[in-house]
Amino acid sequence: MGILDFLSGQFIDVIHWVDNTRDTMVWRFEREGHEIKYGAKLTVREGQTAVFVHEGQIADVFTPGLYMLETNNMPIMTSLQHWDHGFRSPFKSEIYFVNTTRFNGLKWGTKNPIICRDPEFGPVRLRAFGTYSVRVTDPARFLSEIVGTDGEFTSDEISFQIRNIIVQEFSRLIAGSGIPVLDMAANTQELGKMLADGISSTIADYGLSLPELYIENISLPAAVEAALDKRTSMGVIGNLDAYTKFQAAEALGKDGSAAGQAMGTGFGAGLGMSMGAQMTGAQAGPWGTRPASPAQQPAAAAPPPPPPPPVEHVWHLAENGQTSGPFSKARLGRMVTEGGLTRETYVWTQGQDGWKRAEDVAELAQLFTVMPPPPPGA
Repeated sequence: MGILDFLSGQFIDVIHWVDNTRDTMVWRFEREGHEIKYGAKLTVREGQTAVFVHEGQIADVFTPGLYMLETNNMPIMTSLQHWDHGFRSPFKSEIYFVNTTRFNGLKWGTKNPIICRDPEFGPVRLRAFGTYSVRVTDPARFLSEIVGTDGEFTSDEISFQIRNIIVQEFSRLIAGSGIPVLDMAANTQELGKMLADGISSTIADYGLSLPELYIENISLPAAVEAALDKRTSMGVIGNLDAYTKFQAAEALGKDGSAAGQAMGTGFGAGLGMSMGAQMTGAQAGPWGTRPASPAQQPAAAAPPPPPPPPVEHVWHLAENGQTSGPFSKARLGRMVTEGGLTRETYVWTQGQDGWKRAEDVAELAQLFTVMPPPPPGA
């Protein structure tokens, strides 16, 4: 130790702490050899508490104010040291300044989903997160239970432990609450109060309190939320048939859509037919184009249809008690030439009344008239 350090330690008689951070909860006043001058001034600002630790024991606790470190202001220290009334010598002690303001914006959340039984959906997995604030309410207990001899203790060093306590209590609370998942958003304030009350005794054992605790969100897994969105969509749609028609009408109104192009084509065809009907004088009725009245029809009648083609008969022959055929008329013509058919040969065809001689059938009589005459000299 240098002489300057020793002299500066002897003459420093003002003890105070100005916090320039936003997360320091406890700060130890550093003094060479931990020697405090008797009669020194101690300034404790609002939102602070000073704790004296002497030989490992918590001696005196000072709330906000200005103090002269004398025997009458340090009753516990005086009792421990057996100081008499005229004591004026320096003494060794550690001074810890404790920040008693609120530390806001601390976050908590479930690392893994919480499985609980929902009265409507059955077993579901829930996640939750939120914020809270913490404050030191018992500096001596906080120093002995949490801080120890740490010269600069920040809120990050205790936030993880508090977060675990909140999540554990939240899991127990949400599993036994019986509140449906769909109603939890409306009960986050009540759940937050119940959660804070449930962990208050555990937090108080650390010398802390939670002035505020908020549940910002309680969410379901992504797959369950997607199914819930579909269910909500069906409820919003209501009449599915009417919604389908509405969707189809919207599709028709979109430029470039297939349905719109098809509708345009049909509309054009209908418009063309309507114009043609107007040009011919036809009138439109409820079931389409109304036929023209007799007065509007043309005077000339339509030509009759052509006659049906003639039916060719086939013939049967009877000679010497035997029948043969059927033969076509062309075949009978060749038989006349060959002598196989004479005028006296009996013939029959379908629709004829019995057997007749060939010369008596008008259709066959002409076969015998085209025969060449007998050769000369016959």
